[in-house]
Amino acid sequence: MAREVLKDHDTVFANRDVPAAGRAASYVWSPYGAEWRMLRKVCVLKMLSNTTLDSVYDLRRKEMRKTVAYLYERAGSAVNVGEQGFLTVMNVITNMMWGGAVEGAERESLGAEFRELVAEMTQLLGKPNVSDFFPGLARFDLQGVEKQMHALVPRFDEIFERMIGQRLTIECEDRKDFLQFLLKLKEDGYGADSKTPFTITHVKALLMDMVIGGTDTSSNTIEFAMAEILHKPEVMEKIQEELTIVVGKDNMVEESHIHNLSYLQAVMKETLRLHPTLPLLVPHCPSQTITVAGYTIPKGSRVFVNAWAIHRDPSLWEKPLEFDPTRFLDTKWDFSGKDFNYFPFGSGRRICAGIPMAERTVLYFIATLLHLFDWTIPQNEKLDLSEKFGIVLKKKTPLVAIPTPRISIPEFYK
Repeated sequence: MAREVLKDHDTVFANRDVPAAGRAASYVWSPYGAEWRMLRKVCVLKMLSNTTLDSVYDLRRKEMRKTVAYLYERAGSAVNVGEQGFLTVMNVITNMMWGGAVEGAERESLGAEFRELVAEMTQLLGKPNVSDFFPGLARFDLQGVEKQMHALVPRFDEIFERMIGQRLTIECEDRKDFLQFLLKLKEDGYGADSKTPFTITHVKALLMDMVIGGTDTSSNTIEFAMAEILHKPEVMEKIQEELTIVVGKDNMVEESHIHNLSYLQAVMKETLRLHPTLPLLVPHCPSQTITVAGYTIPKGSRVFVNAWAIHRDPSLWEKPLEFDPTRFLDTKWDFSGKDFNYFPFGSGRRICAGIPMAERTVLYFIATLLHLFDWTIPQNEKLDLSEKFGIVLKKKTPLVAIPTPRISIPEFYK
């Protein structure tokens, strides 16, 4: 059925069923059409292409070094891994968005402001809302969800306005970041020859999507991966062995090492099999009444694709509840969404645009953490792997672990 929805009838199901809370937010919810295609093109071909991501690698590396220094200071003490993952990913994304434009105290306060806004927005997007199930009642907004969302969006807007305003007043020819790139596209009249020219509103929509779509999702995957690795010490041992061979104990991990870390890649794939970031993906919505597997699906229905259940189906997977990265070694599995037994990033026209970014961020982060530190669970603490269900899958109890430096080169930790 997933294949029918996401492949055979992909165009019909290419629209999103927009929850009331989502109408005020990002282009992810845009209806399938010329504007969405234009934004998608900017996103995939321009903003999140390997070339653009390579050009802002230094910004990612800088943030990773700051996290390493923070963990080194706290060696031997318990650290909230998910929180550190979120902070790093948030700083990586905001840094890639406007580079070195924000420094010092302003950077700290901006990070804190974003964290709060993202947490509030994902909570609202995932909240069951009467308006979504009884459209006739939507205009009353009985739970006040839309009202809260309408209050949130201007706060994002204000931050983006501030950053754009700042950028427009200074000469930034040599800057390499998404904001500079998007402003140049707008200035060059991208899309002006079609019916959908690229505007400042689109610039803000894409920046907002980067923040909303990239932070929680990547940091939750990092937290689940680290929890599964700590739960199975032999997995940590294998990852560290691979890192020693590929990177070497006298070297720092770089993103260029990632494509040679096949076992670590398998760990990420297995983490996303058991704990897909969006367990039901983002709901789809047919643009016409259609038949799927003999059932009539009326136009405008809300269609959920249960990736979480498919990834744990015992008829498809051997020992489906066991964390076993070796099942992804020497296999055809990838994130392309072409195989409907495994599609953690979705499939078809609306497949996640940020796959290259997610792979780099998650793998680089985990590789660095495990290359430079050994990790243990605090004494008398029990490792809990249970999930908290929502539009984004989270760990029910935050992962707290103790880092111990494993490489005797102090410069690596500064």
